Amino acid sequence: MEEEKHHHHLFHHKKEEEGGPVDYEKEVKHHNHLEKVGELGAVAAGAFALHEKHKAKKDPEHAHKHKIEEEIAAAAAIGAGGFVFHEHHEKKDAKKELKEAEGGHHHHHHH
Repeated sequence: MEEEKHHHHLFHHKKEEEGGPVDYEKEVKHHNHLEKVGELGAVAAGAFALHEKHKAKKDPEHAHKHKIEEEIAAAAAIGAGGFVFHEHHEKKDAKKELKEAEGGHHHHHHH
């Protein structure tokens, strides 16, 4: 029995349900954009975690609060990293679909 792939698309608009054809080039750009946004989020959360770690050392009176904030920011960075990983694979799938949709007619789009 073949295992089905289940994708939970939180931020994805299903164009197939609207009846129109899917613009795979647009899909590639969309996932690329979300991947970049996720990367920025991961970097920002990581930087904030390091900032809180520094504050914990500089401000021993509130060290516990800063440690908790550091851990929350670190968890957010990990979550954003997972999102980047997910979007990277969605982009790869969309590129594959684009290539298949173009089939014999080779439309070369260099970006």
